[in-house]
Amino acid sequence: MHELSLCDSIARAVIQNAQGRRVTSVRLRVGALRQVVPETLVYCWSIASRGPILDGSVLEVEHVPAEIECGDCGTRSELSRFNLSCPNCGNQDVKVVSGEEMLIESIEVADDAEPPDPLPAAPESGSATTAVH
Repeated sequence: MHELSLCDSIARAVIQNAQGRRVTSVRLRVGALRQVVPETLVYCWSIASRGPILDGSVLEVEHVPAEIECGDCGTRSELSRFNLSCPNCGNQDVKVVSGEEMLIESIEVADDAEPPDPLPAAPESGSATTAVH
């Protein structure tokens, strides 16, 4: 299960970029050719995300399908099996254009700052008010 070591690496990168702020969610793009099981990755995140900055954060995994492009006719198609040929013309001169990525798309941090107390309303002329705190 290499997903746990992946989550450890992701956690280190997120902590470094969070700059001490508490993280609430991490959005990750994972290509189909990365041989990662998204459900296992999410489970492993619950283990790797312990600590004050990541505790309680959620890992959102976006699955990116594998896609190829034909060098002859330019057709782009989703790679449903490991058949590396163009479905349009049969040419085997294709390149993978998506599905190999593993990218931290975004990090959401909490705004833990307490809003300041509102200023008490100014008393109307001729009336007495008492502020209770």
